[in-house]
Amino acid sequence: MSGGLPADAPAVADAVLLTEEQLRARVAEIGRRITTDYAGRDLVLVTVLRGGVFFLADLCRSIDLPLRLDFMAVSAYEHEAPTGAVRITKDLDEDIEGASVLIVEDIIDTGLTLNYLLGVLRQRGPASLEVAILLDRDVRRIVDLPIAYRGFSIKDRYVVGYGLDIRGRYRNLRYVATVRDEVVG
Repeated sequence: MSGGLPADAPAVADAVLLTEEQLRARVAEIGRRITTDYAGRDLVLVTVLRGGVFFLADLCRSIDLPLRLDFMAVSAYEHEAPTGAVRITKDLDEDIEGASVLIVEDIIDTGLTLNYLLGVLRQRGPASLEVAILLDRDVRRIVDLPIAYRGFSIKDRYVVGYGLDIRGRYRNLRYVATVRDEVVG
């Protein structure tokens, strides 16, 4: 998509995949679609901490509707991580029964965690439950997921920036960059 690195790029970065301008434009476009699709509904945006916060913040400012925000945190059971077994470490603060819930995610790989969360949230009786993702790395997908709003499809590369991290760092980059193979390999 973009290429070269800015002068302040971290040493782990290989190339800019999505610029700040590309991200801003796509998020605004998704926000306009959501504004149209959810007009007159009780909209609740839910994200999974920590990575999704950046996309959520920009997306909610692009939606011209009254809405609520809520947050969840999950953790994979270490010995079962490949199976997608997760536990909720921070649950929603508000009741979502009867609300139109939109899960806002930074990236989806296998889809196992999101599939689990969709199952948990469906049991709480929302009027609707949809998904908005910034990055879709569907080459790794194990489960089929209903994605209503998709920012970008990306290849099977590790990425950082705009909420995405490596070992907890680089979330604060204003762009998305691919990570050098030797850093993650």
